[in-house]
Amino acid sequence: MSQPSPKPQQIPVVVLAGFLGSGKTTLLNHLLHRSGGSRIGALVNDFGAIEIDAMAVAGALGDSTVSLGNGCLCCAVDASELDQYLERLAEPGLGIDVIVIEASGLAEPQELVRMLLASEHPGVVYGGLVEVVDAAEFDDTRARHPEIDRHLALADLVVVNKLDRAADGERVLGLVRTLVDRAAVVPATYGRIDPEFLFDCRPSEERIGQLSFDDLHEADPHDGGLHEADLHDGGLNQADLPDGDLNQADQHDADLNADDLDDRAPAPRPHAHAGHLHAAYDSLSFVSPVPLDPRRLMTFLDSRPEGLYRIKGYVDFGPYDVRNRYAVHAVGRFLRFYPEPWPAGGERLTQLVLIGSGIDAAALEKELEASKSDAPHADEHGMWGVLRYVRDPEEQGADPT
Repeated sequence: MSQPSPKPQQIPVVVLAGFLGSGKTTLLNHLLHRSGGSRIGALVNDFGAIEIDAMAVAGALGDSTVSLGNGCLCCAVDASELDQYLERLAEPGLGIDVIVIEASGLAEPQELVRMLLASEHPGVVYGGLVEVVDAAEFDDTRARHPEIDRHLALADLVVVNKLDRAADGERVLGLVRTLVDRAAVVPATYGRIDPEFLFDCRPSEERIGQLSFDDLHEADPHDGGLHEADLHDGGLNQADLPDGDLNQADQHDADLNADDLDDRAPAPRPHAHAGHLHAAYDSLSFVSPVPLDPRRLMTFLDSRPEGLYRIKGYVDFGPYDVRNRYAVHAVGRFLRFYPEPWPAGGERLTQLVLIGSGIDAAALEKELEASKSDAPHADEHGMWGVLRYVRDPEEQGADPT
């Protein structure tokens, strides 16, 4: 059986969307502060959303951030132009682990996802659509922007933010869950979700050449020095806004008031244990020395349950491909496999991690167990379902047998 050649590791690109005041910027700042050792490249709007001075102190600005001035990415660029921005952030020398696109409140999430999926840049891969909603203002937002229902149905992960301000947060959570299409729904305050929801956090000792916010937090927890709250001192001011008349994006954001700025207010000073800041996620680790049957695994992947956001790891398909293991990258409904040669001398195992919110780990493990197969011979067409999700232009149109 002819198999595609292995591809280099791709950088996931996460789209962060939500209407004005939902807390997108607060969430992005939280990820920058608590990246777990990973380096984040950001494609952001430049009307004062991110504390530029604080990012510069941490060495997180410069080549690892691209700024768009008109605040509406989906209207400003097409897929080829987006590739040019992504190419700057995907430069291998930067060592970026994940790219986050913070869309303006005017942006159409469906168009951003479409552009990412149409991207021809070999160094990036779709990393999911994260929709942020304001729990305290959710009913009013739906009344003003009924299209939010469509955005929620498209999302891979929904962060229900500002639950501390909502009088009936549980009702809002329940309502949002009825509007999503199998997406994980995560409650949050101050945009604090665990970064592991979105990307793999690299151990800090593996970082090279970057001082991160984690380093500043962890330098000395007893000295009363620089903390997350200290970095949120300026807020949004007139100097942050673009000069000249209001353009289309500015008109959309012109009703900005004090209530809208509250999501940029200082969070309570964090405790020493950063894990207490994060909304908890559920995970399942699955390891099997017995190969998996590709057809059974694809049946499992095609019917992923509600709340399962990410799947990562490696799959051993046994006699279906004795030379390669298959790295798997699944986010929401997006799925891709990457064949790569087995490491010499290593044990051949399937190793998967499933991440979500409210998932039934026991049921998922049972389904994966049912995918095992120790059959000595391969079905001639058994890998076709898997190969549909292997992106290799050189192999398109080739006979998979």
